[in-house]
Amino acid sequence: MVMACKILNKRRHMGLQQLSSLAEIGRTFLGPVKASKFVTDEESHESALVTSPVRLLESLNLTSAVGQLLNEALRAQHNTYRTGTNTLLFFIGAWSSAAEECLHLGVPISVIVSVMSEGLNSCSEKVVSLQVPLHNLFCESPDKVSGLGTFSVNMSPLLHMPSDTNLIQKEHDLQGTLQSMSTPIVTGRLEPHKPFRPQAKTDTDKIITLQTLINNQLANTSCRKSILTHSRHFNSLNNYQPISKADEFVEQPGLSVPRTYSCDDLGKLAVGLSHGDHNSMKLVEEAVWLQYQNTRAQQGDYTMPFMFDVSRIFTCCLPGLPETLSCVCPGYVTLVSVLSAALIKELQDQPIRVVLIQSDLTENYHHPGFNKSTNIKTVFESVMVNQDSPEELWANHILQILIQYNVHLVLAQGNISKLLIEKCMYSKRLVIGSVSGSVMQAFAEATGAIQLTYVTQVDEDCVGSGVYVTIWKSVPWNVVDKKDGIAVLLQTEGINLVTAVLAGPVIAQMQTKEDQFWTCAYRLYYALKEQKVFLGGGAVEFLCLSHLQIIEEQSLKEGSQACSSWLHNSCSWLASSLALYRPTVLKCLANGWHKYLSTLIYNTASYSSEVEASTFVQHHLQKAIDSGSPLSYILSEYSKLNCGIFKPDVSNKLDHIPEVYDAITPKIEAWRRALDLVLLVLQTDCEIVTGHRHTQLNSQDSEGFLFL
Repeated sequence: MVMACKILNKRRHMGLQQLSSLAEIGRTFLGPVKASKFVTDEESHESALVTSPVRLLESLNLTSAVGQLLNEALRAQHNTYRTGTNTLLFFIGAWSSAAEECLHLGVPISVIVSVMSEGLNSCSEKVVSLQVPLHNLFCESPDKVSGLGTFSVNMSPLLHMPSDTNLIQKEHDLQGTLQSMSTPIVTGRLEPHKPFRPQAKTDTDKIITLQTLINNQLANTSCRKSILTHSRHFNSLNNYQPISKADEFVEQPGLSVPRTYSCDDLGKLAVGLSHGDHNSMKLVEEAVWLQYQNTRAQQGDYTMPFMFDVSRIFTCCLPGLPETLSCVCPGYVTLVSVLSAALIKELQDQPIRVVLIQSDLTENYHHPGFNKSTNIKTVFESVMVNQDSPEELWANHILQILIQYNVHLVLAQGNISKLLIEKCMYSKRLVIGSVSGSVMQAFAEATGAIQLTYVTQVDEDCVGSGVYVTIWKSVPWNVVDKKDGIAVLLQTEGINLVTAVLAGPVIAQMQTKEDQFWTCAYRLYYALKEQKVFLGGGAVEFLCLSHLQIIEEQSLKEGSQACSSWLHNSCSWLASSLALYRPTVLKCLANGWHKYLSTLIYNTASYSSEVEASTFVQHHLQKAIDSGSPLSYILSEYSKLNCGIFKPDVSNKLDHIPEVYDAITPKIEAWRRALDLVLLVLQTDCEIVTGHRHTQLNSQDSEGFLFL
């Protein structure tokens, strides 16, 4: 599918041009009003609906080296943070164009690399002032936040709501629904078994407080911090620490007077991090509540630190069903074959024994290093040769082991032999494959089972017990998609697992719904982990833009002085070049943030063109510079929202506009990954394309077309 077309000059830096062209197709994914894209295969004529850069690049056939690097950068950001890919893709395109513009102006490549890195580091340090500690978000006086002056945390003045107040009314209605987390009610029609039904609690016991999450989180990180941080065996994503400078600004909650925050406080934080996707964030809130409830039930009177564990949350997509069936369930929900429905009905309402297999459950699977030779066959002495196939003999042997230890449920992390599944089904035994490692670990902890590599290793000590298997009762039988299977719920007492069941009538949108859920989950996870958030809605990017313009003006004065003394100090060519070209590079770098804000505001459907949005940004930028303190100007504009001065057409509805926050580390890392990729391609182009000879950048005889 032809998605973009750009004229390329083959004697210029092809890599930068390809980066900017590829990134251009993701501009519509930025901002609250996103535009989906259909990617069509010209050969098979199959289409895929994508709403994120990661899914878009997955659907494209990127054969170039630059395309592969871009795909790897987005995939790394997505796998680590599950958010920030839109920002990453946009800045890759904006800063590749900025670097290309610097080359066109004759700036040396070494200067571009040095000044761009310097500018980004300076902005990363500057935006620390817009970090808000969680324990200061909802204090006694909502207008006073320590370290940030007197202002109200509200929606960014750069992202005001359109004149249509329907969105505002929906957000106002959502505030009432957020109260549901104060009661142990999970959306849906699931009726858990009586052994797992929580006992009645008082109203005070049903409140999960924001202060509890903060205090427990700090206690958990201080007690569980790993000493060995540079080992490939012991260092994990959970031990990842944010930028050190940001940690210096975190106030310890223990230094202030303890205060109990209601569950509505966590709801306000979740709404601010939802960025308009309230349905997904509401499911995340319910998952947090279920984890907290499970932790309280296991601890009893002894209070241990509670930590939102995103690795113990899973999703199960049910395409073709109404969205009203979407809910959060304690336990593990997965899809099994429709043929297993009769077996599950026989197994339900009774505890069964389980075996956990970490590998494939097939006849030809062997641990790496112990693979059989292809020309050697193993023959059992007790059977006649060629009587049964090797797989038949193997399946019968495995079935006898399961019968011997009275095992009726097998969970395997890999693939499972179809023949074994059929034999186990006839023997009233359920076998489920492709189970996540975290699910296996949770069942091992709750049931006492030991994870094994081979079924032949099973003995009495390795078998777990107390698992209940039921058909997920929220799915009407008349609307079940036969080819996708049926949903089955696995539960056991004390298991630390939560499954978000995502339903939707449009099958093409299921991947998008799942991605949106995980984005909201990880935003909340990093906010609670770092104990601080950014003011959202473009405030951070606006501060970066104004800060770069200020240091650009300062560099202009320093550059003029350096230029006058250049002839008298010819030995310091690099220092003189830095001083001479720094304003130019900083201006090009700042243009990336200006484009970001313009696109972001344009995608709010508040302006008819990006030119108007750009003029709006420039107007506020000039006012911020003239004020002498861009930070104070930003905070002042936030406070004006409550008075209705900034946006008079929704002044009577401003109380219903939720706060907007951003996760800190994913945003900062998206900036760094974007600049790292641009500078990598820039320097690679310099070595491969230009070589040692000086190439004129305005060549007109070597042009071509790049189709995406």
